[in-house]
Parts: sequence; structure tokens; C-alpha cells
Amino acid sequence: MATQSTSQPLKEITRDEVAKHNKQGDLWIVIDAVVYNVSKFAELHPGGEAVFYDEEVAGQDNTETFFGLHRHEVLLRPAYQRLRIGKIQGEEQKIKAPIPGEVSKVPYAEPMWLTPNYYSPYYSDSHRRLRKEMRAYVDNRVVEVAQRCEENGKRPDVDLVQEMGKLGINAMRMGPGKHLHGRKLFADIKGEEFDYFHELVMTQELVRMAARGFGDGLQGGMVIGLPPIMNFGSDDLKKEIIEPCLNGEKFICLAITEAFAGSDVMGIRTTATLTEDGEHYIVNGTKKWITNGMFADYFTTAVKTDMGFAVICIPRKCGGIETKQIKTSYSTTAGTAFITFDNVKVPKRYLVGEDGLGIQIILSNFNHERWVMCCSTIRASRAVCEQMLLWANQRKAFGKPLTSQAVVRQKIASCIAQAEAAQNWLESCTYQMTKMTYKQQSLFLAGQIALLKSWSTRVSHDVADNAVQVFGGRGVTKGGMGKFIEEFHRTYKFDAVLGGTEEVLADLGVRQALRFMPEDAKL
Repeated sequence: MATQSTSQPLKEITRDEVAKHNKQGDLWIVIDAVVYNVSKFAELHPGGEAVFYDEEVAGQDNTETFFGLHRHEVLLRPAYQRLRIGKIQGEEQKIKAPIPGEVSKVPYAEPMWLTPNYYSPYYSDSHRRLRKEMRAYVDNRVVEVAQRCEENGKRPDVDLVQEMGKLGINAMRMGPGKHLHGRKLFADIKGEEFDYFHELVMTQELVRMAARGFGDGLQGGMVIGLPPIMNFGSDDLKKEIIEPCLNGEKFICLAITEAFAGSDVMGIRTTATLTEDGEHYIVNGTKKWITNGMFADYFTTAVKTDMGFAVICIPRKCGGIETKQIKTSYSTTAGTAFITFDNVKVPKRYLVGEDGLGIQIILSNFNHERWVMCCSTIRASRAVCEQMLLWANQRKAFGKPLTSQAVVRQKIASCIAQAEAAQNWLESCTYQMTKMTYKQQSLFLAGQIALLKSWSTRVSHDVADNAVQVFGGRGVTKGGMGKFIEEFHRTYKFDAVLGGTEEVLADLGVRQALRFMPEDAKL
């Protein structure tokens, strides 16, 4: 995260003096009251040297021109900081770099509970403290790693994951539960007070790093692969797996989807056959599109058995497991894999819960997974709305700001309205989760969360489409002004497919509603 320069005060220079330096080899410009000597830089400028010698550029104030082409963070890079030679006499900089931990002042950039002059019944001082410290941590520690890994495709830095483990962040991402009681947690949150709104806050703050592939790579497999162990695993299994995964010493993923069975869980073909002595399962089959599969030490795997369906947590050390990288629309940093199980001999102790109850275990895991995805995609849509407002307010076309065009304002209005509505539905569901047992959530919220996920990814679709139209060519260009728009437009579809497609979840929501239709209600 770029921060405001802390260099020595700049000497004051008059605008008349700046205007004298307007030719090749002696070239100054002004951006936001700061004077830059670009005499040598001009020939290195990626956009070409000639642009600096325009009479409206050389020796002139280029604030409006610069911000019509570049992001503010460019000025904060060391290479450009070294070009600063002074400031305009009697003037101060108007544009400030974001301060880690602080909320944005852009309208609708933050959920309403974080916006000055608005209120919410859901969030306490504990939630607000966590939000502030989590944002500062993400900005200062995670963003740089995220953007680097998103670009080079390498797995998230293990030392970062382990650091998050020591801070209690990994454990907190698993949601409320006894695993947090008595544990030292990030921002001095008490494990006993941690609720789903704390988890919502953490999830939504992590999304702000604008790196969808890295977001899944950063323990996405743990968030969906560890709950079956925590909720249904034997004490022996819990002891072996939970703490090492939370500490970042071991990695786990959820292996359900197959080439023949995506949202159709009942169609899985991977088999697990009990050996004659009853001590091992022999697992054969394949899994596809498995997040974190490339670097997982454990695979929480859905299989078919003689008893029906089961879940087995298969250690990579068992042998007979091959993982191949799948290149998707987002970065390979997520470690998305095609997995082959070839006569893998797994000790029976790795059975999760009971043989024959695999479907119940799998389905019970979906609610939380889908809710987490709702938290993410809704917050990402809001971040794009902020980018649209900023760009439209500073970009000029036909001599006027984009905001002067009613059609642009309409597109932004539609996106903001949908993002606000989605956040409110999400918070309503989250409140219900804080009042319900795990079993009650499965019974009463499965339909609500399914519909919310189906609709929220439709919101992402509209936001992505409108944002590209507002940004134009920059919206489909990696890097530069529209880099976050390009990333969002390229990756938002993951949430529309993972954890159940929009169509399957919409149908689930209606079928759940039909289960509760009163017999005495007629038109």
C-alpha cells in the first residue's frame, strides 16, 4: 500500500519560475502543487517523450491531465518521488494517499455501517476495532504480496500464512466456535464474543486487496476443507489436522467437484473400497477444479462407498496422488488442480464422520461456504463502484467530466443500488446466523443463502459490465487506471460457478420455499 511521502519539506517555487523550464533538457511540470523535474525522465516515459513538449504540458500545471491518465499511487513510487524538486509557493497538496485503516470518504465506497452519519444495529465497538486493525494489516502486509503473487502466479507466501496463524487470523476465518475460546486472537478480540459479523468483517476486508486468485490461494481451501474435520472428525483426526492447518504448517483443500459432477454432488464417481481387513480404504477416481489442490497436504474428499457416500480426509503422504495445475481465468496462485487418486491406500481413521453419511456432511458445509462467497463478491462489487465514481469524477470526455453524462450517472446509480441492497440482505442473513444453531441454519437459511448467492453474483455481473463501459479501453487493460476493473471483470464469474451455480442455487432457494408452503394458503 503506497503511503504519503515523509521526505523533507520541499522548497517553494513560483509558477512563473516553473513556466521558464519548458524545453527539452530543461523541463519542469506541476502536479497537485508539487514541482517535478522531468528533464531526464521524459525520454524514459512509457508513453513517449513527445507528450511532454506540448505547450499545455511543458512548464505548466498538469494535475488534471495526469489524473486523467494515471492513478495517484504512481506519484508515490520512489522513482517519481525523486523527481520532486519543490512545491508551488503558497499552495498545498489537495490529494492525499489513503491512510491504512481509515475508511474511504468516497460516497458509497463503504457499507453504510462504516459511513459517517449512518447507524447499524449489527456492529459493536468490537467489530469496528477489528475492521480498523484488519484493514491496516491488509493494506500494510497483504496487498503487496497479493499483487505480486497474482502477477507471477506463485502460491501465497507461506511465511505470511504462518504469520496470520500466529495472529489468530486463520482461526478466526473459520467462523465462531469453541476453537476460538481461550485463543489469543487478532485485534484482541475475545474468542467467546466472536460472531459471524466479525467473520464478515474479516472476509470483506481481505477482499479489498483486489486479487481474486490470491484470495482463493490464501487459505481458501482451509476455509471450506477444514470445517468437516472440525464438525464431524474424530478427536484423533482433529488433533492431527486442525492446529497444523490453522498455524500454516499444513494445508488442506476440499475435493468434491469432478469432471462428471459439478453442482450435481450425487453424481460423483470417485470410489473408496474397504479392504478385507477393514483397516483401510482404497480410493480411485479424479477431482477437478480443486482450489489449493496443488499445495495441499490433506484432501477432504467426497467418495462413493458400499454404504452410499462418505467423506475421507486423504493425506498426500499416502502416495498414489497426482495433482496437475489447471489454468483458469484467474491467477495460478490459487493452486487450482486436477487430482488423480490411483489405488490410494488410506487408513480408516481418516474417515470423517460415518460411512454412508457423506452427503449430509457435504451439504452442511455448503451454507457457510456460500455465505463467505456472498461476503466476498458483494464487497468486491462495492469496491468497483468506488473506482467508477473516482474515475467518472476525474475523467473528461468531450470537454466535460464523465459525470456530466446522464447515461454514465445511470450506470453508476444502478451499480450502487444493487451493492447496497446486496449488503443489506447479507447482513440480515448474518444476523439470523448469530441467533441460530448450526442445524437451524441448515434448515431455515439454506434457501435464503442460496438465493442471496445466486442474486449477488448477478449483481457482480451487472457491476462488472457497467464498469468496463464507464472505463472504456482501460477497463479491459491489465495495469494502469482500470487494472482493478479488468481484474474484477475477468474473475467475478468464479463466484457464479463455485459452491453451486446461479441456476442450481436459485432452484434450491425456490424448492426450499416450497417445503414450507402452508397447505391452507390458496389464491
